[in-house]
Amino acid sequence: MESKIRIGTRASKLAMWQTEHVAGVLNNAGYETEIIKIDTKGDKQLTSAFAEIGTKGIFTEELELQLKDGSLDIAVHSAKDMQTDLGPDLEIIAFTEREKPNDVLVSFDKDFALEDLSRVLVGTSSTRRKALLKHYYPHLSTTDARGNLQTRLKKMEDGLFPAMILAYAGMHRMGYNDFIVKELPVDLFTPAVGQGSIAIEAALSLASDKKAVIKKLLNHIPTETCLIAERTFLNKLEGGCSIPVFGLGTIEGNLLKVSGGVVSPDGSNIIRKEVKGSLTDARKLGLQLAEEVLSSGGKEILDALKK
Repeated sequence: MESKIRIGTRASKLAMWQTEHVAGVLNNAGYETEIIKIDTKGDKQLTSAFAEIGTKGIFTEELELQLKDGSLDIAVHSAKDMQTDLGPDLEIIAFTEREKPNDVLVSFDKDFALEDLSRVLVGTSSTRRKALLKHYYPHLSTTDARGNLQTRLKKMEDGLFPAMILAYAGMHRMGYNDFIVKELPVDLFTPAVGQGSIAIEAALSLASDKKAVIKKLLNHIPTETCLIAERTFLNKLEGGCSIPVFGLGTIEGNLLKVSGGVVSPDGSNIIRKEVKGSLTDARKLGLQLAEEVLSSGGKEILDALKK
């Protein structure tokens, strides 16, 4: 393999951390890399909530165009931002080892508690987190908190809201653990599909030797197994960032456990199911979980969202 590996990324500090991590692994193995920063639609439209602007490719479209035309070899994404249907020309060739997948409560006030009835406002732009907050803590109100991690923390510092719900992975990677007040349990605040892992996307036309090197060095097979199940589940539900769907795969010995569901936007109804099976049946388990969620009332919640 002669040419260097051209890596596309968003320009935010977190995206750059993830990309530099990927480049570092490749560099340490003796491969030359070039990092190319690209602004995406999601980076430019910071005034609207995800549900208003739609989420199909919001953080990936511009990068994917350059994968298809050969300007980039790979693109680095947060796995939770990835569509489940990449179309006929693209694929994910690696998932990095997953960071802790939990959502976390973030505040400069160490005494902030979601259970405190005097607390009334939490910042988040995730429809999943909003709905789960309404379900478990109906006394709370939410307000949109768009922007990169540093922008959101600045908004909290400026007093727009006293606390936020964010992903542990981003806070940890940026060195902001001191602002984490509480890790939320995954059996209640089940994360977004893919949360905590970095996805490496490529065109199907990428040279096979480059593809093999990247997959060998960066793909974490246990994480890949879990995310195949989660993404199959989400794809069957036709969900995205604007749909309050959640899912998490975990490996227990020789078994893959996949839990997931959907919650109505007002928090009034939550469907949550769990399946277990062989590690080799990740796609089958994702589909089984989706069918159980849909047949238990999930279809009605999702149909209502499409009206």
